[in-house]
Amino acid sequence: MLAYRHAFHAGNHADVLKHLVLVELLTYLNEKDKGWRYVDTHAGAGGYALQGHYAQKHREHEQGIGRLLQRHDPAQALPAPLARYVQQVRDFNGAAPGDTAAALRQYPGSPALARALMRPQDQLRLFELHPTEHKILAGYLGHEPGCEVRLADGYMALKSVLPAPTRRGLTLIDPPYELKTDYARALAAMREALTRFPEGIVMVWLPQVQLVEAAQLPQRLKAAAGTLARKGWVHTRLTVARGDERGYGLLGSSVFVANPPHTLAPRLQPVLPWLARELAQFEGAKGFVERSAAA
Repeated sequence: MLAYRHAFHAGNHADVLKHLVLVELLTYLNEKDKGWRYVDTHAGAGGYALQGHYAQKHREHEQGIGRLLQRHDPAQALPAPLARYVQQVRDFNGAAPGDTAAALRQYPGSPALARALMRPQDQLRLFELHPTEHKILAGYLGHEPGCEVRLADGYMALKSVLPAPTRRGLTLIDPPYELKTDYARALAAMREALTRFPEGIVMVWLPQVQLVEAAQLPQRLKAAAGTLARKGWVHTRLTVARGDERGYGLLGSSVFVANPPHTLAPRLQPVLPWLARELAQFEGAKGFVERSAAA
């Protein structure tokens, strides 16, 4: 149950998609002075050493963030949303302003990106159940003003942190999906978040794998958000890899956002096909954005 370590996968194509969307959402929330609360149900360690044993085992970051950071030609500038995300990764690695050749030594997890974008009036509520990951996260962010790090089941903890006191916030539901029960629990968590905080943004990361539960979850999220989300939904999907000889493996991923900002779909619509071409590991790579009528 607690075997998953995200360090094996840090900075891969799934992280690129997830964190591209996350940075866009937090950047949008920062357009107003009123504070927001960020809730992360599966926060992980917060940041990951890409030269460490875990990350080096499969070197997945080389086919994800590594490809984007190799683009130094100004004539091939990144689309603006990707540029904002990539700049956050550069900043996390201590790059000087304008330094496009800084070494990629570390990758920021979702809590690190949220911390970088939070202001004095904002709050982070971070939950992690793996004791080692929690210890690292608590040492990193546990004493930061506005940050609260708990060793707890993030699904169960939603009732203690929602709604946000300012009525502005973002909840990230990002389980490892190593257990099939995570598919049903992620859906239930989104329902609870929207019921407790109807105007809050809820973001759910989903793996694209050959499982019935994985194939069904996007449609179930759409149905639930269609009833509970006042501002509709946006679904971004990125497919970049083939499965193994039996069809297994992480083919890609998607991010489902309930109550998205009205700017999200238009900003990401041209980016996803571009990103699919850039991160493609086979000829059939594709990326697209769906939205409900209300989004």
